[in-house]
Amino acid sequence: MQSTTLSPASRAAALARMGSEQFDILVVGGGVVGAGIALDAASRGLSVAIVEGRDWASGTSSRSSKLIHGGLRYLEMLDFRLVFEALAERGRLLNTIAPHLVRPVTFLYPLQHHVWERLYIGAGILLYDMLALLSGTRRGLSWHKHLTRRGARTELPGLAPKALVGAIRYSDAQVDDARHTLTVVRTAVGLGAAAANRASVVSLEREGDTVSGAVVVDLETGEQRTVRAIHTIVAGGVWTDELEELGGTNPGLEVTASKGAHIVVERDRIPGSSGIILRTEKSVLFVIPWGGHWIIGTTDTPWSFGKAHPSVSAHDVDYILEHVNQVLDQPLGVDDVQGVFAGLRPLVSGNAKQTTRLSREHHIDQPLENLTVIAGGKYTTYRVMAKDAVDAAVRGARAPVPNSRTASLPLDGADGFRALWGERHQLSERYGVPVTRFESLLRRYGSRTSEIFDLIAEDRALAEPLPSNNEHLAAEVVYAVMHEGAMHLDDVLTRRTRLSIESWDRGVESARVAAALMAPLLGWDAKHQAREVDVYRARVKAELAAQREPDDRASEDARLKAPEIVR
Repeated sequence: MQSTTLSPASRAAALARMGSEQFDILVVGGGVVGAGIALDAASRGLSVAIVEGRDWASGTSSRSSKLIHGGLRYLEMLDFRLVFEALAERGRLLNTIAPHLVRPVTFLYPLQHHVWERLYIGAGILLYDMLALLSGTRRGLSWHKHLTRRGARTELPGLAPKALVGAIRYSDAQVDDARHTLTVVRTAVGLGAAAANRASVVSLEREGDTVSGAVVVDLETGEQRTVRAIHTIVAGGVWTDELEELGGTNPGLEVTASKGAHIVVERDRIPGSSGIILRTEKSVLFVIPWGGHWIIGTTDTPWSFGKAHPSVSAHDVDYILEHVNQVLDQPLGVDDVQGVFAGLRPLVSGNAKQTTRLSREHHIDQPLENLTVIAGGKYTTYRVMAKDAVDAAVRGARAPVPNSRTASLPLDGADGFRALWGERHQLSERYGVPVTRFESLLRRYGSRTSEIFDLIAEDRALAEPLPSNNEHLAAEVVYAVMHEGAMHLDDVLTRRTRLSIESWDRGVESARVAAALMAPLLGWDAKHQAREVDVYRARVKAELAAQREPDDRASEDARLKAPEIVR
């Protein structure tokens, strides 16, 4: 494996390659599916280029519910194949592919009716566990358990006694979606892929009915280049239709955007260790333990506005609070909401109108020769989606292409993680940090954690935590630029760290410190450094204003008042 570093220098080298080489596969889209496609293709020995118009995972893949799960509600829809497939992927991610990034999490399903509900829900969760067992990838997760009301409240004292007659506890998994997607990209780069974020496709190149690549503009410099490829794969998520149209063809899949809004509250607001899953009239609501916080969501409503920055409205917040408060002993209020975020699910729609009834299965289309388009699916099954897309692209290739091997391919930072986790107490003493901090770093960087301490050894000031909260070190800002492809302040505060939702100031207090650390690494002058800070602060101000607006239209208008960063 080559270096997995994503740095300003590696990005420049990748763009230079894109202007001079012909690749086997060009991937358009740097969300988890596009990243997975790049990795799958590179691991088969194909030459690969991947471009993303903004930052890695800046769309839906950093704004999901952060769960790796089979999807209990799909059992009720009798979609057993989807659940089985997702549970198998959950096990692979937990045990082989990304044990440093994916971890088990338990949920309580509160029961409100005696006998029949316990039998009905219990049968569904039993089937859920049995499907995982049959997949052969269930290791590391506990079996479900029936609890009395007292047992449920012992585990989660924050539950209101009158809200349940008992509960069923079961296991699933969670992931920091943005960091996971970034790590998939880095792993692909280690296998030879050329990767560039802030590189936007402005047209698909055609020779008759055959797509031969794409014209890509570097948003940092304005320079355009034609990237030549034998086959182009579009993994654009909610932008799929627009990207297809760049090739002069009508959208074949017709993707509908469904908004999923979430709120973040501090952990002490709901006493307990397990999460909660609740059924609503529209979807499923999760209360998810997330370090020192809870993530609560999600909604499922049609979204017809701008796709870059879906906003959270007061209506979204009220909806989530109303439903979660039905089971909490101490209700949450608007003032408890520390952060918010919303993602757009790319649902293959046809002419469907209700997003709650659209399929979560993925679909592949090949509207032109040498062009493959993939959309739909679940975050959990990104690897299967990637495999299917590459299989479709290379079908009929002149030379045989090896089968996918990503089912057993560890991501960058996974090798050696378990050994480091077992030695974390000794290692925390060696590095002079609390064990809880060392654990957090291991969960973010895996076996790459030593590289953070290498930076600190060179400059002790980098051991200081960022001011917005005590969870992230200054060294992580430097690492984000030199190893993880961060190009702008928002990349660091929103995706490489989660200060934008995990601190009361939403990262504003850290903005100036982080920008000062990034400036010499990215060649920013004082004017550009100040602009990065101003743009980030304006974004936070706009999001807070959007959160107070009553509906999507007004909320979107408020959010759009924040300027975009332009080089």
